[in-house]
Amino acid sequence: MPKQVSIRELITNLTQLPLVDARSEGEFAQGHIPGALSLPLFDNAERAEIGTLYKKQSRQAAILHGLGIAGPKMQYLAEAALARAHSGKIAVHCWRGGMRSASLAWLFERVGLEVYTIIGGYKSYRRLCLELFAAPQTLMVIGGKTGTQKTRILKELATSGENAIDLEGLANHRGSAFGYATDLWQPTQEQFENDIGMALLRSQNGKKIYIEDESRLVGRLCVPDPLWKQMRSAPVAVLEWSLESRVDYLVREYQAAPERLAQNLEAIKKRLGNERHKAACDALAANDRAEVCRIVLDYYDRAYDHGLAKRKPSTLRYISGEKA
Repeated sequence: MPKQVSIRELITNLTQLPLVDARSEGEFAQGHIPGALSLPLFDNAERAEIGTLYKKQSRQAAILHGLGIAGPKMQYLAEAALARAHSGKIAVHCWRGGMRSASLAWLFERVGLEVYTIIGGYKSYRRLCLELFAAPQTLMVIGGKTGTQKTRILKELATSGENAIDLEGLANHRGSAFGYATDLWQPTQEQFENDIGMALLRSQNGKKIYIEDESRLVGRLCVPDPLWKQMRSAPVAVLEWSLESRVDYLVREYQAAPERLAQNLEAIKKRLGNERHKAACDALAANDRAEVCRIVLDYYDRAYDHGLAKRKPSTLRYISGEKA
């Protein structure tokens, strides 16, 4: 019989266990447990057919149709699981821990695997994420104006063994016009939340969690409200760099083609205003990228100062970022 485990136990104690998601590819794309392998028992169309039969005919008719679909796939599914389960162990889940995961668990056991199923399925992971967002977290926010290398510092903290959550990395989006791309792919809101939840779960070790100062929106994605409210009241290490140091860094860091930079400027034209937008475009045409940075930073610096002024002064600690 498969061993039933909670999602928290799977992630914290069974970290090396491969995880198979039995849901359809559409469900997986909408949101999945980070690190899971999509191995659908039924694809999108097949799932729709079974659902229609269940509603219009009967549960029995739906099950029989499902068996007819799954039968020819059994060898492929078993071989895929064997290839994934290098230690002879594997975990499997579906939406609520129902028939799809039970069917795959039965199959995987038949070919000699030790199988674990998640109590409550994917739905239990979503509940866990919501609990983590609302639970009190010991946060240290890394703040500073655009170009103060906050992301680099977060990565260095993570490398040194500290808890660090890179929201921009999880959202696949840079928070400013520098590095912005109109065609940049972002995950779904659900997946963004799933990835944040995983990062929080892996940070429940008693140490503080470093996280970058962000607005509520990161691109088109929204930081979960309970977590964002905690970020707004948490202590902030505000990194300070000189304007020219930030300009030098941004010019070195972002080597996009002029056409891309022009798109970036167009994307923030309303925020810059016509006068600053024209000045930035003129500087770009003259290949003066440093001046483009200075003009754009004038807007972003004012915006950041406005946001920082809304925080309690007692939560702010100013640090020279150039020595960080």
